[in-house]
Amino acid sequence: MKRTAFILGSGLLLFVAFWNSVTWHLQRFWVTSGYFWQAQWERLLSAFEGKEWILYCLSATQVPGLFFWAINGLLLLVDTTGKPHFITRYRIQLGKNEPVDPVKLRQTIRTVIFNQYMISLPTVLLLYPLFKWRADPCRQELPTLHWFLLELVVFTLIEEVFFYYLHRLFHHPRFYQTIHKKHHEWTAPIGIVTLYAHPIENLVSNMLPAVLGPLIMGSHLSSITIWFSLALMTATITHCGYHLPFLPSPEFHDYHHLKFNQCYGVLGVLDHFHGTDTAFKQTKAYERHVLLLGLTPLSDSIPDSPKKRQ
Repeated sequence: MKRTAFILGSGLLLFVAFWNSVTWHLQRFWVTSGYFWQAQWERLLSAFEGKEWILYCLSATQVPGLFFWAINGLLLLVDTTGKPHFITRYRIQLGKNEPVDPVKLRQTIRTVIFNQYMISLPTVLLLYPLFKWRADPCRQELPTLHWFLLELVVFTLIEEVFFYYLHRLFHHPRFYQTIHKKHHEWTAPIGIVTLYAHPIENLVSNMLPAVLGPLIMGSHLSSITIWFSLALMTATITHCGYHLPFLPSPEFHDYHHLKFNQCYGVLGVLDHFHGTDTAFKQTKAYERHVLLLGLTPLSDSIPDSPKKRQ
């Protein structure tokens, strides 16, 4: 706790010290480029005049979807071929998915496509009147930098709270066998498993925590699109099975897939509060749960003990 308090305290002091300077420079860049983006946005609005719901649907579903498949296309190439070796050496669960089971992979891809186009797309479309009632997402003026940064903070906190408790709910025996077990068929996850879930789980546990923030904040479509894209990319990294340099650590959620009863959240704050990460903290995986700033795989620099992974 002392170590955590020291790190958080030091980080907060640095954040406060540099906040004004950083945001000043970012705001200057935002204002300078803002005229360009505002002009492009107004051009889009003009092109979709009277059919803003189509622009909303395309931006909120297809743009994040393109990012999702672009990243997962690269990851699937590695998962199915084992090349390039430069990436496979960062695998978290050594010996798993080498290569990935093609039958299991095809089933997963079919489920993911179903969830995207038969669950997520119609749901986002049906939410349009609610977004429009809260605050028109296709309004003319783009958000300021400071407001957008505030939105990201709020979105992240809301997602952490709702995902943690909904995720734990789906681990209740009444829901696990019939709903959540599907997602846990992958004890060593790969990126595309992000959206491999029962339709009810995809709607309640995956979509709801991500949608609530923009709905509560009455967000602009640009904020919604960026947030959905970031959420999908982050979730993909969390599930990818590789602890790659300079990317967020997937060790936390990877351990959840391995053991099922630990590490339910996104950030880990509520896991710490509820003690649902105590076993994880006793493992080598916890020691490796850091941002990798070098090129040496953490499985080499912090290897597992000779015994079976705790």
